[in-house]
Amino acid sequence: MEAQGPQGTITVARALDLPALRKGLPEVLAAGDRLDRPVRWVHAGEAPHIATLLKGGELLLTTGLGLGSRPAEQRGFVRGLAERGIAALVVELGARFATLPAAVVDTARSLGLPLVQLHREVPFVAVTEEIHTELVNEHYALLRRAEEVHRQCTEVLLGGGGVPEVLGLFAGFTGNPVFLQTPDGRLLYAAGPAGRAGADPLQVWEGLRDAGLAGALTTDIPGQGPGPGAVRARLTVLPVNAPLAPVHRIAAERTAGLLAVVLLQARQEEELAARGRGDFLSGLADGRVDPADAPAQARVLGFRPGPGPLLPMVLRLSTDLVPPDSWAALVCAVQEELAAVGAPVLLGVRLPEGRIPLLVGLREEAERAAVADRVAGALRAGTERSGQRRPVVVAGAPTGWGAAGAGLRHAAEAATAARGLPDRLWHDVRQLDVDVLLWRLRSQGGLAAFVDRVIGPLIAHDRASRQALLPTLETYLAHAGRKAETARELHLNRQTLYDRLARIARLLGTDLEDPHTALSLNLALRARRHVG
Repeated sequence: MEAQGPQGTITVARALDLPALRKGLPEVLAAGDRLDRPVRWVHAGEAPHIATLLKGGELLLTTGLGLGSRPAEQRGFVRGLAERGIAALVVELGARFATLPAAVVDTARSLGLPLVQLHREVPFVAVTEEIHTELVNEHYALLRRAEEVHRQCTEVLLGGGGVPEVLGLFAGFTGNPVFLQTPDGRLLYAAGPAGRAGADPLQVWEGLRDAGLAGALTTDIPGQGPGPGAVRARLTVLPVNAPLAPVHRIAAERTAGLLAVVLLQARQEEELAARGRGDFLSGLADGRVDPADAPAQARVLGFRPGPGPLLPMVLRLSTDLVPPDSWAALVCAVQEELAAVGAPVLLGVRLPEGRIPLLVGLREEAERAAVADRVAGALRAGTERSGQRRPVVVAGAPTGWGAAGAGLRHAAEAATAARGLPDRLWHDVRQLDVDVLLWRLRSQGGLAAFVDRVIGPLIAHDRASRQALLPTLETYLAHAGRKAETARELHLNRQTLYDRLARIARLLGTDLEDPHTALSLNLALRARRHVG
């Protein structure tokens, strides 16, 4: 859907170019730079006080009989029309004037009212019919364009999309940033036209706090019942990149109707706000948000940390098969749990990746572990309330805004790499560097070949035997070859452990006490989680 310019109206310039008026040899005498004014209707009349009969936006046709004979009367006649806001005054010469009086021309120029004189007589009824026909045709064309927007948005919803996708389509149609806000002004989501250069929607919204909503197109999204619930949210379009046209208002009203249906879903607003925050955090991680602009944009989204460092964290669900309609309940449950953490948290969701990125405000770096414990506990409690089990939570290193994006990106990658590791409340990103490296190599055939070469015989043994040996090797390596500690953890006597280690060494044809061998075995065991 492409952005459209102002359409849906007939301008003065277009009216003058239609055959009926063109036959009158029109000459523009005043306000030639304002011929782009829209013509709402056409009216013909000769009454001296005709201005009182008009509503504004009319193209007035006259022979000048009502202009008066004195300059004061003529100036008053033109001033009254200008104050009414008519589109243009068109005077046919011949019946009353051979040329228009200077008082008429000068007044029109001073007031910026388009003034046109016709050098040939034309039937006013033909002009009226022709322009009114054009207006009706334009109106139907306008309705067709609005209907096309409605159709595309409906297809998006039927295809599994939600509010962000609908807003993205509507922003593309208007060519301007679009905002969804609660009735009390809290921002739920911001969308800009795809592929179009311009200010970030969140930056535009931040500027509104001082500049106000002048020139904005705002449409209420109805809720349920009368009273406070009558308005569920508000859809706002700002003419930042292109002017707004009547078709945009019609399309906004139809889009609002669709959004009202979607927002009736339970807790949809919170999910929507979380997806907006997720887009911001994802943009920060991908380098699409300038770190210098990030604090201001984060404040718009409700995140106001103190002067201390930021803690990037990422939650990754244990399964990718999360129904889209389950995210709203998940986000709401997690937010409720995080309310008791005692630290500022900016939480978003990224549905395509199935993860929840967060930024947590710390007072000092030393409280990282304690805060990570509380946040991870809240995340786990919230996910379990929504029916999910054993999420993977990764905490990055404390940082400032300049490196927060890199910290989020590293934590997200580590959270993916950590899936399959033993369950923990949270993982320290600094202890997952090897897993991240191996995960990056997962698509290369050499990693699978390496696993097969180093521990393949042991994997084959465990598939065919009732007594698995891989757990013994993993525990032995985890204790750096200390046999007494390995035996205690496995609840084995020493001789049984020695027998198992000897069998492992024979199967692999290697010396388990050799440092290089131990390194290879460790890497192969960790790589096995990533190659399936």
